[in-house]
Amino acid sequence: MPIQHILIVDDSKTELYHLSQILGKGGYQVRTAENGPDAIRRLEESKPDLILMDVVMPGQNGFHLTRSITRDPRFADVPVILCTSKNQETDRVWGLRQGARDYIVKPVDGAELLAKIKALA
Repeated sequence: MPIQHILIVDDSKTELYHLSQILGKGGYQVRTAENGPDAIRRLEESKPDLILMDVVMPGQNGFHLTRSITRDPRFADVPVILCTSKNQETDRVWGLRQGARDYIVKPVDGAELLAKIKALA
């Protein structure tokens, strides 16, 4: 299935803008959410083809949110790429165990992000 619609979940408006610019220039349609409840609301409004998920957020962090989404039968087929400043191998392994399909460390390299998305399509 081709990826066209991407939901970005990040509590930083700067990161949301930066990632939206990269993805928009890559030809993707982007929607954003600033926290867990906002992300769930967006998912229920319209199912994306991919979720780009921050880890460090107030309230429900990205690891927990990824686990909730990937174990929900309505959204289990939506791949999640964790996009975070947490750069330890243990964080990457834990994120993949929560159901993420890939992991990218901030600051995000646009070409690397676009390549990871294409690899999932």
